[in-house]
Amino acid sequence: MADAASFAARTAHHGEGRLLGRDAEQRRVGSLLEAARGGRGGALLVCGEPGIGKTALLETTASQAVSEGFRLLRVDGYEAEAALPFASVHRLTIPFREHLPVLPERQQQALQVATGAVDGPPPDRYLVGLGVLGLLASASTAPAGEAIPAGEAAPPIVCVVDDAHLLDAESLDVLAFVARRLEAERVALVFAARDESWVAERMAGLPVLRLGGLGTEAAVRLLRSVLREPIDTAAAARIAGATGGSPLALIDLADELGVQQLTRSSVAVEPIPVGSRLEACYLRQVRKADPRLQAWLLVAAAESTGDVDLIRAASRRLGIVDVVGDEAELAGLVELGASLSFRHPLVRSATYHGAPGAERRRAHRALSAEAEARGIVELAAWHAAKATVGTDEQVADRLERAADLAGHRGGLMSRASVLTQAAALTPPGPARNGRLVAAAEAALAAGAAGLAKSLADEVAEASEAGGSGETGGEALDPVTRGRLTKVRVDHTFFTAGPAVVRGAADMLAVAACFHGHDVGAEQDALLDAFHRALAVERQGREVSLPVLGRRLLDGAGLAHGVAGTILRALGTYILRPYREAVPELRAALDVVSGLTGADLMRYGAISIALTTALWDETATRDILERTAAAAREWGALPVLDTTLWILSLTLLHSGTPRLADQYVEQVRELRRAIGYDAEHVVNVALLAWSGGPRDQVEAAADAARAAGFGGVYASGVGALAVRDLAEGRYDDAYARLKPLVDDPFLQVTPLEYPDFVEAASRSGRLAQAVGVVALLEDLASVNGSVWTRGAAHRSRALVSDDREAEAHYAAAVATLRPTVLTVQLGRSHLVYGEWLRRARRRREAREHLRRAVEIFEGAGAPAFAQRARAELEATGQRLPAGQPREALDLTPQERTVARLAAAGRTNAEISATMFISTNTVDYHLRKIFQKLGVTSRRQLAGRLEESRAGVL
Repeated sequence: MADAASFAARTAHHGEGRLLGRDAEQRRVGSLLEAARGGRGGALLVCGEPGIGKTALLETTASQAVSEGFRLLRVDGYEAEAALPFASVHRLTIPFREHLPVLPERQQQALQVATGAVDGPPPDRYLVGLGVLGLLASASTAPAGEAIPAGEAAPPIVCVVDDAHLLDAESLDVLAFVARRLEAERVALVFAARDESWVAERMAGLPVLRLGGLGTEAAVRLLRSVLREPIDTAAAARIAGATGGSPLALIDLADELGVQQLTRSSVAVEPIPVGSRLEACYLRQVRKADPRLQAWLLVAAAESTGDVDLIRAASRRLGIVDVVGDEAELAGLVELGASLSFRHPLVRSATYHGAPGAERRRAHRALSAEAEARGIVELAAWHAAKATVGTDEQVADRLERAADLAGHRGGLMSRASVLTQAAALTPPGPARNGRLVAAAEAALAAGAAGLAKSLADEVAEASEAGGSGETGGEALDPVTRGRLTKVRVDHTFFTAGPAVVRGAADMLAVAACFHGHDVGAEQDALLDAFHRALAVERQGREVSLPVLGRRLLDGAGLAHGVAGTILRALGTYILRPYREAVPELRAALDVVSGLTGADLMRYGAISIALTTALWDETATRDILERTAAAAREWGALPVLDTTLWILSLTLLHSGTPRLADQYVEQVRELRRAIGYDAEHVVNVALLAWSGGPRDQVEAAADAARAAGFGGVYASGVGALAVRDLAEGRYDDAYARLKPLVDDPFLQVTPLEYPDFVEAASRSGRLAQAVGVVALLEDLASVNGSVWTRGAAHRSRALVSDDREAEAHYAAAVATLRPTVLTVQLGRSHLVYGEWLRRARRRREAREHLRRAVEIFEGAGAPAFAQRARAELEATGQRLPAGQPREALDLTPQERTVARLAAAGRTNAEISATMFISTNTVDYHLRKIFQKLGVTSRRQLAGRLEESRAGVL
């Protein structure tokens, strides 16, 4: 048995130096390695059922890579490491410690905190991922701190990850992130995992190779190669079919049953033992062993990390001498080396699950005691939990401490998992509920929305039963109830559930739960309530804006500080006249403008309400761009995602559609990095501005309204109205805008006043336009904004007679010219030029209309550009048609790199913006320079400017 087992463990279904029946699969892996050697990194996820040959393919890959000069790294997943966040990342990065200095400081710190080397703020797992990507890129380029000698290079790297489904959640996320961002690195990652849905979800975006059973011919050859005697071809074929071509089943059945029994099995009614029946075969083998050997194997099976020293020490606690481990290896059941591995996971499973529960718990108690003695707190707690029957508050406390350690290292998913275990060992009551809620919070923060909901539901069901006296009083205390409600609100918005419409009301309820217990949490909940109200706008239910405003003002008085200042400003804005609110808004904006780092990420998004209410386009860009920069530096991708979206929306009003599109492209790049389908990322308002099909825009807006997201709906409708204006469909624009203006919503509606004035005045509804112009002028007199003054001048011109109009048209252009309000300036030139043409002042009209065409074509506003061209042609002048930007033969990613490089960004800055390595940035720039025929960034900037101007 030992010979066959050793053969199975080491070579699986090899034959003549190659895997039998796996030529296509080996070619695919070979192509991956060849590309990595040539500087095009990549990854592959190998999926399949146990025993199908995943490990054998990885072993072949490793052998091939080593023979071809690759540097080989191996990482295996272990069940017991679920409580050890970034455990596999730690093992992977140990060989690259000397490359740490090449990383940005924040990434260095993130890696060191994540792996337990230093204490510090919990890092985001994506920041850790950027650090790992940087290490691999550096290590595959040159030795740390050394230049590459002429004609030489560091060896390419291949990393094989077996049992990826057993990696700790954080390591799996990090390695999947790295795998998606490999481009111009001499690095290949090959994963093997069981074909499970949650693995596919977390590793979305990676190429997948699914292994099936061997074909009949290969399966028969494999079976014959491992049998000691010949077997009939027909019987071998029937066995191959019955096992589904599973290499493990074929090899181990040959060893277990022999030719005679296999031949009988091939014609028997009973099924050939595969799957659970194959595991039973392994169990029979284990039970044939000496009792001492069985006990030692159980300890080894219980300690899934394969720590040989820990297994031996725990065994000694049970009176088992070290030599028994050697006997297990000689029996062909395990292999001992730097770590212990079973001949196959099914052997381990059979050993563990085939033992009585009391014996399993005895093994875990020994392992827990030994791990505790060695200071391995998380592992000791995990084994203690496995050794527990029923509830045990002491063990639950140990697990909670382990969960806290995981959280301090940024292991949110590990924290959620361990807290769930702790809750299961906690008697019903407040402590259990608190642990479940904390687990739900960690799960939601890690993006595991389904788990968060199930945990929240469990708490809710227990509390409802407790409230009726059925479970001994599990009714929730106010703070736990508030935290639970917040989890439910966050989950609803994460999954776009129907309850989004009452999100603001629910968050006010959360704030009420925290009142008198936690001032900071109460103020944060009130700010969140305002955020939720912005998302749903007019579709909000169960709370009115005046009620919200009063609660914000009440909360502002609870404590001074950033949150209190912002709450006071927002509450005043909702409840008091605009003139009274402006000083409070400015005070809050001054506070937010002075924030940096984590504080800026916390409050940066709320600044859009302040800056929009004040029509302060400069502060809008400054705060949001600094927030985005901080989020990139800290690896806080959810914050970055939100910030980029807000930027893309605001730039339609205060910048250009082209800039807005660039931020949407950054959102797509970010989504690709974390495994989401970036092709479905659509900014509805931008789609309308950029000439997307009307039916698509309307369908997307209606879908948002149906889901309760009134803000998305209103922005889409408003953008369609602007498109109507550009195309001269003034009645349609009026019909879209009238309901929005008649039902104003906070800072959003005033931005639509200039569009409404143009629609109303051009559609013969002058009286309604005049009233709104007065509102705009009043706003301008109070806030002093250049933007408001320019919009007010343009709007007043549209409703004035010819004697007064020109002064206002000219003032609008002069006021907006020095600003970044590009499209607003273009629209002012356009309406001024149209007025001049109607006044038969063609020469002057051409000047403004030509400028409008230049602005709109450079800004990416095709509908307005067409209108301006038509007006210009009506003056008797025709401009040559510009060529679209797409004439540049660049991919979306190359366009983003080109734009950032042309703007003066360094390779390191571009790398941080796009979540790629500096190697990849350099690779793209070389391609861009070659495609565009330029040799410097200055020439690149000129080439892009020519394209935008329509010269190309």
